[in-house]
Amino acid sequence: MSIYDFVFETPTGEKVSLSEYEGKTLLIVNTASKCNFTPQFDGLQKLQEQFDESKFQILGFPCNQFDEQEPGSNEEALAFCQMNYGVQFPVFSKINVNGENAHPLFTYLSKQAPFKGFDESNFNAKLLKAVIDDKIPEWSIGDYIKWNFTKFLVNNKGEVIRRYEPYVEPVDMEKDVQMITKFS
Repeated sequence: MSIYDFVFETPTGEKVSLSEYEGKTLLIVNTASKCNFTPQFDGLQKLQEQFDESKFQILGFPCNQFDEQEPGSNEEALAFCQMNYGVQFPVFSKINVNGENAHPLFTYLSKQAPFKGFDESNFNAKLLKAVIDDKIPEWSIGDYIKWNFTKFLVNNKGEVIRRYEPYVEPVDMEKDVQMITKFS
């Protein structure tokens, strides 16, 4: 199985294969419009603008599994990103990232880049861990996606290079993206 085998729907119902992005470095992100991490859309868009779109692409996947922070329709999720943060990168239809109805891509990504723990020196990481332990303790262990704005960096060969937990800001990924894109 390859990352390019996965297919998604756009908010208008069109099918899109990740094979359309073959040869590009990808940053795959599960998103939500009503999350404390939602302002990261701004940083994600800035990151997208820093790199040649023919070599680097961010892909957003709205998810309502975490405290129902993406309650609207697919169209509303897309419109929110575009109107409030000027998002120009693709935002697909809502999906689940954990559990029996998880989209297979996120199951694949989680296996390829397992959870390595929370950075206990980071205040937001400590806070997020406490929230997860309280609200969804079954997802606090193992390789589950922990919350909205978990990010996966994939090189141009489709290999998952790194997982970034929700509290990692897009600006803090810039050097990694630059390095991976440079060698792509």
